[in-house]
Amino acid sequence: MSQKIHPYIPNMVPEIQEEMLNEIGVQSVMELYNCIPKELQFQGNMDLPKPLTEYELRRYIEAILQKNINTKEYVSFLGAGCWQHFIPAVCDEINQRSEFLTAYAGEPYEDHGRFQALFEYQSLLAELVDMDVVNVPTFDWGQAAATSIRMAARITKRKKVLLAKTVAPERTKIITNYGSPDLEFEFIDFQLESGLMNLEDLIVKLSEDVAALYFENPSYLGFIESQGETIAKLLKEKGVLMIVGVDPISLGILAPPSHYGADIVCGDLQPLGMHMNFSGGQAGFIATRDEVEFVQEYPSRLFGIIPTIQEGEYGFGDVAYDRTSFALREKGKESVGTQTALWGITAGVYLALMGPDGMSDVGQAIRQNSKYAVKQLANIKGIKGSRFRSPFFKEFIVDFNETDMTVKDINQKLLQYKIFGGKDLSIEFPELGQCALYCVTEIHTKEDIDRLIDSLTEIIQK
Repeated sequence: MSQKIHPYIPNMVPEIQEEMLNEIGVQSVMELYNCIPKELQFQGNMDLPKPLTEYELRRYIEAILQKNINTKEYVSFLGAGCWQHFIPAVCDEINQRSEFLTAYAGEPYEDHGRFQALFEYQSLLAELVDMDVVNVPTFDWGQAAATSIRMAARITKRKKVLLAKTVAPERTKIITNYGSPDLEFEFIDFQLESGLMNLEDLIVKLSEDVAALYFENPSYLGFIESQGETIAKLLKEKGVLMIVGVDPISLGILAPPSHYGADIVCGDLQPLGMHMNFSGGQAGFIATRDEVEFVQEYPSRLFGIIPTIQEGEYGFGDVAYDRTSFALREKGKESVGTQTALWGITAGVYLALMGPDGMSDVGQAIRQNSKYAVKQLANIKGIKGSRFRSPFFKEFIVDFNETDMTVKDINQKLLQYKIFGGKDLSIEFPELGQCALYCVTEIHTKEDIDRLIDSLTEIIQK
């Protein structure tokens, strides 16, 4: 069967494809994908439908989309990296404006306020995390963490990296893949009773070969790592940088990582004005002190403000542009392509709208709602409302081990009550047994939580 050649994809022409492969020194196109883990590679044959007209295609896609269940119909207690928060209408109104509606940071000749909007976003987020420098957003938290670690390795000129075992498994995969083959990774155990980092294990694995330690606070498993200052002290003794991943909406009531010794702070912007999506809607940030050794290692764009030749007038533009792959493609710190700049502007709108008092209020609301949920869950026979004894913010582990039911079965039964239960942790963290990660935010009402409690009570008692 002859290969079909698409009229708009010239490298499908066999002669052109062969010439390109010869130029870069590989035998086949598939060699270019060797870096992708086998478990992520599709092994079967794609079952594609026959060619469709535009109208037929629209009907086909709409029929697929109608199978989805959304959080307008169901109450959701899912989190684990994409969280349901209230989105003020002004966030959507501004990020849909034509001068902003693109993922690109933009160029001076077509900038109509985007540079200033991104500078304002950077300034607002810097205030929230109490750091000096913030980058134009990365694709997501995973990339932000991976890039932060790469930065630390270049600053310290070391190749070993320590990761807390409680880091989100998906982010761990991104980090280790992005760091290979240059960096070596080792994991630090956690305490099964509290979730906190095992400091004895950390001390054993710390050495002057280690570039950085990365952990998340609040953690992927919900608990708040309360040993930050002690960890920072241990790291400083070995010249190791501390990188902390953070949910920025928690900083309305929690101290930012910079206050307990973090050298680099990163995290996800999605809680700051971004809707949950089936794909996309994620963006990551990196923040550091305003020190040359840190600034020079950012691979992504940084925007600054400067007076123009017109007195009283200011302009906005790139800072230290020559360190990026945009300026020197082959000498860039890392290759940086399309960035999620639009979500940076959205996060800036959210932060400007909320202000310090608003961030505190939403943080308090989340904390009160989640504590109420845990207290009520603990009243159900066989259920532990919170698996760890450590404080938590909006996510917490619900322990179902004494119910003689699996989380998978419980979640399946909850769907009958139009409820999405928590994420099943039995595969990612088998040492916890039948536990689920639940998320409660400011959008959950007392009625929503009581509905969950009543539904679980019926399910467990049957």
